[in-house]
Amino acid sequence: MTNVSFRTVLAVAHDAIAAILAWSFAYLLRFNFDVPANFSAEMLETLAWIVPLEMLVFWQFKLYQGIWRYASTADLRRIFLAVVLSAAAISLLFLMLQFKFVVPRTVLVLNPMLLMLIMGGSRFIYRLWKEQGLVGGMRLNGEPVLVMGAGDAAVSLAKELAKSSHWQLVGFLDDNRQSHGRTLNGIRVLGDLTSLSKWTERLSIKQVIIAMPSSSHQQRKRAIQLCNTAKVSVLTVPSFDDLMSGKVSVSQLRAIELDDLLGRDPVILDTAGLHGLLTRQVVMVTGAGGSIGSELCRQIARYSPAKLMLYEQSEFALYTLEQELKATFPALNFICLVGDVRDAARVAEVMQLHQPATLFHAAAYKHVPMMEQHNAWQAIRNNVLGTWTIARAAQQFGVTKFVMISTDKAVNPTNVMGASKRLAELVCQTLQPSGSTRFIMVRFGNVLGSTGSVIPKFRAQIAHGGPITVTHPDITRYFMSIPEAAQLVLQAGLMGQGGEIFVLDMGQPVKIVDLAKDLIRLSGLTEDDIKIEFSGLRPGEKLYEELLADNEHTLPTPHPKLRIAQAQLADEAWLKQLLEWTTAASMSDEDVRNALRGWLPEYQPSS
Repeated sequence: MTNVSFRTVLAVAHDAIAAILAWSFAYLLRFNFDVPANFSAEMLETLAWIVPLEMLVFWQFKLYQGIWRYASTADLRRIFLAVVLSAAAISLLFLMLQFKFVVPRTVLVLNPMLLMLIMGGSRFIYRLWKEQGLVGGMRLNGEPVLVMGAGDAAVSLAKELAKSSHWQLVGFLDDNRQSHGRTLNGIRVLGDLTSLSKWTERLSIKQVIIAMPSSSHQQRKRAIQLCNTAKVSVLTVPSFDDLMSGKVSVSQLRAIELDDLLGRDPVILDTAGLHGLLTRQVVMVTGAGGSIGSELCRQIARYSPAKLMLYEQSEFALYTLEQELKATFPALNFICLVGDVRDAARVAEVMQLHQPATLFHAAAYKHVPMMEQHNAWQAIRNNVLGTWTIARAAQQFGVTKFVMISTDKAVNPTNVMGASKRLAELVCQTLQPSGSTRFIMVRFGNVLGSTGSVIPKFRAQIAHGGPITVTHPDITRYFMSIPEAAQLVLQAGLMGQGGEIFVLDMGQPVKIVDLAKDLIRLSGLTEDDIKIEFSGLRPGEKLYEELLADNEHTLPTPHPKLRIAQAQLADEAWLKQLLEWTTAASMSDEDVRNALRGWLPEYQPSS
């Protein structure tokens, strides 16, 4: 009994007293609280045997390793078994020692029942007291809060909130009419979600928690909009995927993010197929330190590749990703490779040494206004010549699949960046027939929170008190989350047979001004606090993006969020001329735009 804590001593003392009380009360009940003198003496004499025996059994059943505050049905089962065994041991003890007196059989029956009641009841009363006070849900301390949802997550959340001194859960709201009027963990389901405004006004609610992790995105978005209408602050529980993975618990509440408003339902992946593509394979990612590249690395790491090659031009971005992967995936075998995708010698060196089987090409210059002015030729060199350099090396060193990240801005491009990505698509499609490497292109729109996107910019402007600058009141964009984009890129890489341009289902386009208004509301402010100003379209920017060109059509795939664009192709003579152009001396921005008109008839630079 070394290292016995004070709490353990108290628990042992409690159970010893419980054993004395149970044995004594069993005699009192047997004789209607009028115990004869001879039986009273025998009761006291037998206690010297009963208590040590019962305590020995309780200790063997490890009743003193748990914490009373977290007493559960498992603890109750152990107490029950320990009490039953001790009752049998008592009867056996009296039989073996053959005392002069006879213990009434009623006492032998009543004692374990009373002992179970005292030991189990005291533990659960203590837990109730520690969690929510003896008045339970009727306590008046804490800020009143409503929970939207009445499923398993909401019930778990209610148990966690009951322990908190900061919150007072006053009711649930749920669209399941069968649950209305019922109680969960002692708290009533007040009505459906649309009744939120009524209950927030009636109960003076300022805070609402959305506990609907397994509901569809549209249902969660509707709940957030109801909260905005009711003018209440809103928190939410973690996503269903995070809860199932065990990364977080339901009690780890967070503020509503833009992903909750613009995000979509989870991607269904062919996990078995991706294991075949990635597990125990050498995989290379170019642009590994970027928003999409780094998320691809995270997703690929989950499939335990034999080696993950991180190819990146930015030393700092590569270092940041290296530190993250070391902490998150300690068993992952990965290497950090600093290099430029245009450097043919460096690309050939690393591919020959490590022999990747699958390559994800995410390296690119993507910032539209920056590439439009003063950097147009660098966009062509990096996005077109860099893609050709990587793609040819992939063919030379036996890469099985080459997956290129493209963009919706490659469709009917109005800017140099979009035109350069369309040329990169054509480079890969033209190389497809000349080797065993299968080239797959994936087009999608903006990703939430990526480097250079409007979201971080808007957040910074809000933090500085505004104003938020939007280029045009009617400008729209497609959005998806970075993890969803990366997952669909992996899925397209698995499905592609070579030469396809996969188009991701981007959902409905979103007005940027509405995005700005949502961010203001999510920050707990109003448009009176943060003004929105319109600055005019930037160079190369258009009002809306397209996922298909006018002369393109799509074919369905087995995956509901992926389609294949039937795009125009080029030939080897065209590719040869293109490469001669990209290796020419530096050109001015205007010369680049004029040349692009010849390479891409659909290119129409914005004024």
